[in-house]
Amino acid sequence: MQEEAPAAAPVMKVGQDTPRVRPMKTLWRRIRKPLARSRVVKQVIASIMAQAIRFVAWTNPPVKGSADVEPAIAEFSPAIAALWHGQHILGPSINPRKHRLVALFSKSADAELNALVAEKLGFETVRGSGGRAGVHSAKKGGARALIQLKRTIDQGCNVAMIADIPHGTPRQAGLGIVTLARLSGRPIVPVAIATSRRKVLEKTWDKTTINLPFGRRAVVLGEPIFVSADADDEAMEAKRQEVTASLNEATAKAYQLVDAG
Repeated sequence: MQEEAPAAAPVMKVGQDTPRVRPMKTLWRRIRKPLARSRVVKQVIASIMAQAIRFVAWTNPPVKGSADVEPAIAEFSPAIAALWHGQHILGPSINPRKHRLVALFSKSADAELNALVAEKLGFETVRGSGGRAGVHSAKKGGARALIQLKRTIDQGCNVAMIADIPHGTPRQAGLGIVTLARLSGRPIVPVAIATSRRKVLEKTWDKTTINLPFGRRAVVLGEPIFVSADADDEAMEAKRQEVTASLNEATAKAYQLVDAG
């Protein structure tokens, strides 16, 4: 009986790459989700980010023409500070620590870390969707968040909101911030912050801007915008457009100031 010949070993062609084993990458894939859910890890990361924001603010002195926030707080408090997504990173650093301020953050997992950073920098936080107003926002805690913010304003405390809707049209104000102004009777104050040294994340939906140290800083405040308690849908839309235009104008001026020299 003829014996079968052993199977030939696979022939490796010259120049063919062998599979690379990446144990660190494999380990990271296994632990990144548990780490993301860890409260301790989030607190550590938030502390590091808060210190980084303080350092960036400290190493970016204000340029000539930058607004003094203190008189504005004294004149308009309690007020609603409006900022754009992606342009708000240094927001917590410009509030004098003696002033109580409550900021609205969405209920998404991504926003949780941002909320923790704000708390490390002295803010109080409310979680919910503030961009949209009406029935749809209730599912994301929007209606409840607006009620909480109104109560906060009624107590004489300033609040801060991101004006545009997450993953919506960037730098277009939503109705949520206008609704809060109507309910509370307090003004919306557009706030823009820019630094001369920065990194723009072009692939993000809002062109997130990372402020870098050792440059110049500018803060620009728009004129306060009041919304009548009896504003109808048409008036609300007009005010929404006014917030959009004023905040975009303030943002453009802030960049002009820091890039001027």
